[in-house]
Amino acid sequence: MRLGVAHHFGWAVAVTASDDFRVVGRRRIELVEPGVATAPVHHEGKSLDDAAAAELVARVRESAARASSASLDELASALPEPIVSMSLRAWPLDFPEDIEVQRRIPYESRADSVMYRQVLAAIARARGWAVHLYDAKTVEEQAAAILGGRAKEVLYGPRVTLGPPWAKDHRMALAATIVAAEDRDDVHLG
Repeated sequence: MRLGVAHHFGWAVAVTASDDFRVVGRRRIELVEPGVATAPVHHEGKSLDDAAAAELVARVRESAARASSASLDELASALPEPIVSMSLRAWPLDFPEDIEVQRRIPYESRADSVMYRQVLAAIARARGWAVHLYDAKTVEEQAAAILGGRAKEVLYGPRVTLGPPWAKDHRMALAATIVAAEDRDDVHLG
């Protein structure tokens, strides 16, 4: 099984697919515990000094690790086969770690999103899953090229067979699993 993730602040769409690109599962997963700030750099931390913001980010990161791990445990236990890879939207691998820097433009608008992806990648690697990074703007096009004449059926068919919801996030997550399965030269971690 391959897992594709389209994340948001505090939650994500997760799509699992078989080796023949059949959707085996789709669900919303929680990436942070209830009541915890979902955007500690971009929103909640704006009025704090650097030390307090760093403390808030550390608390949110710990919560994200717990919540994401629990969500992935639940997801993995519902599948008929083990997960071998997780695909996440790419982020700059040299993204600054210093909170003081992250709070500045152009980083502050992306810091929280990068944090969620880094947490998910760390959890996946700890589970022995390969981590693949995808470009959200091109991943559907790449998957369609791989699938050829099957593209429409594979990427849009689940809306018919599984029913709603099947939106852009679902297609993107599924497309990411296809690219991960086929592209041996992609950027990956782990």
